[in-house]
Formats: sequence, C-alpha cells, structure tokens
Amino acid sequence: MLAVNQLNIHIKNRKLLEDINFSIQPGELFAIIGPNGAGKSTLLKALTEEIKYSGEIRFQQESIKKWTTARLAKTRAKFSQHHQQDIPLPVNEVVMMGRYPYFVSRPGITDLKVVAESLKLTEMSHFKDKSYNQLSGGEKQRIHLSRIFAQLTNNFQKKLMLLDEPLNNLDVYYQHKVLEVIKDFVKKGNMAAIVMHDLNLAAQFADRIVLLKDGKTIKYGNPKEVLTSKTICDVYDFPCKVMAHPLAKTPMIVFGEEKSASIIQNINP
Repeated sequence: MLAVNQLNIHIKNRKLLEDINFSIQPGELFAIIGPNGAGKSTLLKALTEEIKYSGEIRFQQESIKKWTTARLAKTRAKFSQHHQQDIPLPVNEVVMMGRYPYFVSRPGITDLKVVAESLKLTEMSHFKDKSYNQLSGGEKQRIHLSRIFAQLTNNFQKKLMLLDEPLNNLDVYYQHKVLEVIKDFVKKGNMAAIVMHDLNLAAQFADRIVLLKDGKTIKYGNPKEVLTSKTICDVYDFPCKVMAHPLAKTPMIVFGEEKSASIIQNINP
C-alpha cells in the first residue's frame, strides 16, 4: 500500500499542495485529475521525492525515506510527462534502460526476454531495431512505457507505477490499449497512479480518483463519488452533465449545455 498523510509543499511562500491525504491499495489503478495548475504533476514529484515536502509518504507500511535507491528502482518507476527527444540508440536499447537495476556490465537472457515482452505489451515489437530518433511523438511515448514495464518486471510484490499524462500524443486505440495494459499490471497485486486529463477515461478505468484544484483535494473516492455534475462544473468552471455510460455503466461526462441535452435525448429517447 502507498499512504500519503498531510502532504504539504510550499515554494517561496506559495502553497503548491496543502493537506493532501489518500492511499492506494494493491490492485488499484488510482487517477489524479484536476484543471491546469491543480498540482497533479507536483504530487507525482513528491511521490518520487523530486521535490521537498512536509508530511509522510509510506510505501508498503514503511516511510519511503527509509527505502534505498536500489530497492526503490525495482519496486517503483515513473513515467514523466517530458522525455529527452534525442536519444541516439535503437528502440530496444532505450527499453533496456529499464533493466539497468538488474545487471552490472551486460544484460542477461532474462533481461533480453523482459525487453521483448515489454515491447510486445505496447505493440512496438516491430520497431525494436529502429532508431529512437526516427519515431513519432506517440511512438516515443509507447517506448518509454515499455521501459517502465521492463523496469517493474520482477518477482517483487506490490510494485508502484507512477505515470504523468501517459496518454499524450496517443490516438484513441492506444489510449485504451495502454490503460488496459496498466489495468492488467495492477490486477497482479500492483499499484498505479496516473495523472489524467480525460475524465471519461478516468471514469472507465480508475478504481479510485483524487480531484485536485489549487493544490487542495476537492473530492476523493470512487468514480461515481467524485465525478458528479455539480463537482465537475464547479471545479472546471464549465457546464456539464454526468450520466451513465451506455456500455461501461460508469459515469460519462458531456460538456456544454446544449450538446449535453441533445446527446441525452438521443441516448434516452
């Protein structure tokens, strides 16, 4: 389990996060949502200790400050929003970076197998010998996701994946494919925290959600508890209607008053 208690981040007398409390249980996909400037990426930086904070973060019942770097490298991995664009290496070597915690001089048979399997997860196997620099933005996203999966493929239990807007530059098919693969990852007893902008995808895939605004928690709970019309309208300052998704039966948010009314009539004649 990951538990965050009374997390606060202040920089130059500015409160970036204030009194944040939540937990992520093994087997959960946890979504972090909110408008621009809400503190979503800052929260992920705190979870990887890239930024100073007050409060406590506990991972597997132990303060994360007590974990060694080597131990964390095999149990926690982060997908960043921004990646280095110029990496003069073939794709399989970029993914192999995720295996660096597992070998000293050269990868073993297990490492090579894990890289191949990780590329397969993101449907990038056919690019394995291609130069990373020749890939599109969306393809580079999927390669870095493969790298994260390669890093967390081991016998350790209750691994934690942190992802900052991993769906950027991906089309609809790959957005769903990536979330399905992450969902399979957490079903094995692992955890994933994902910063997302698409509220409907968060509703469909997340087990629990924290909604932030101006560095504060507005709502925390399951999708039906968090994604209500009033809450979304207030937080995003834009009209919307929330109804049941006709297929997934999860909350479905439709923005805009006139469009919402028209769509509701078509769905529920």
